[in-house]
Amino acid sequence: MLDRETIIRVIMDFQEQKLPSLIKREIDVPLELKIRRAISIIGPRRAGKTFFMFQLIKSLLEKEVERNRILYINFEDYRLAGIDYKDFGRLIEVYYELFPENRRKKAYFFFDEVQNVEGWERVVRTLIDRENAQIFITGSSSKLLSREVATQLRGRTLTYRVFPFSFREFLEARRFRLKTYMSSYDKNRLLHLLDEYLRWGGYPEAVIESGRRERILEEIWEVTIARDIIDRWKIRNIKVLRLLIRALKESKELSIHRLHNYLKSMGIRVSKNTLYSYLEYLNDSLVVFPLKKFSYSYKNVEKSIPKIYFVDNGLYTGEGYLSRLLENLVFIELMRRGYTVNENIFYWKEQTGREVDFIIRRKNRVEQLIQVCYELTPENEKREIMSLVKASSKLNCGKLLVVTWDQEEKIEKGGRRIKIIPLWKWLLERPV
Repeated sequence: MLDRETIIRVIMDFQEQKLPSLIKREIDVPLELKIRRAISIIGPRRAGKTFFMFQLIKSLLEKEVERNRILYINFEDYRLAGIDYKDFGRLIEVYYELFPENRRKKAYFFFDEVQNVEGWERVVRTLIDRENAQIFITGSSSKLLSREVATQLRGRTLTYRVFPFSFREFLEARRFRLKTYMSSYDKNRLLHLLDEYLRWGGYPEAVIESGRRERILEEIWEVTIARDIIDRWKIRNIKVLRLLIRALKESKELSIHRLHNYLKSMGIRVSKNTLYSYLEYLNDSLVVFPLKKFSYSYKNVEKSIPKIYFVDNGLYTGEGYLSRLLENLVFIELMRRGYTVNENIFYWKEQTGREVDFIIRRKNRVEQLIQVCYELTPENEKREIMSLVKASSKLNCGKLLVVTWDQEEKIEKGGRRIKIIPLWKWLLERPV
């Protein structure tokens, strides 16, 4: 049981804590809701959820919310080790004893790594129901993956996703000022930074400590594998898990059947169900996303061989091909813009082999087709463009886009207008 003195120190330490300097994240999360709901902030490990909480706190202070109306608790604080829901409840009561006026005024609670408290959801649900408070929570560990935080609250939360830095946030970290009109020097510097972002991604620590980024990214992989997968799911066949991750990095599409046969030929015994489970664990950790082929038939979608994407290009740790990295970057940005994998993002592939990288669907209508190509050349243009045109006809979609490294024009093929846009310009767009 936590003693009262420790609880008071934890509360008052935050009141005196100087908030760190921050790279402003372009994530639209409300500071308060008119309905009784907590706000869950989810994302992969080390994507910056804690610092985003500090950004929200700073925004409240800028709106002249008194500091004592805000309480931030990091449940990885060693002083809170072993805390359970009863201690958590006492902590809240002591806070209101110290600042009784905040029962009348609105309080703002930020609970970081809340999964470390056994039975935490009881306290949070009680606060939602009984107190005049807005609650923000994050969580990610082998005990409770971040996406499960929302599930525990049984419909009493709104969930917002935090990914590693977007390109705009990356440029902010590199102190590159965007201008309406760029000189040749500015444009060359922008493309140089884009190349760095393409190859190494946007994990905040790797961006800020670029000289150590390879080691940082490898450590993110190791912690994700060790804590979120091996420890959580009690995995014994670690060699197979690592071989699966290697296959995910090297394969554009992943056939579990073919991987199973390959491992079998190497004398490695493992069931297909185990491989499917390992892939699901990686997806639960929010680092790997299997993208299904589009079909109007749910059964056909589920039976399709998925294309594999990572939540950040840095997880390739400098090993990816440029075309693969560019495609992965577009995929991440689509998720950042609010699209959901296998609900309104798919890929398209015909039996002839014609393929479109991304199908964007809203409700029952295909809204946009996106092709990703590092460079359109006389050799590949026919294949890339005709795949778009054919899919456009079959899916009755007229909004066609090709994202390239640095080409820009509008063309018409097969009676369809196609927009070709540089990657940097597309990443910096502010979608309506």
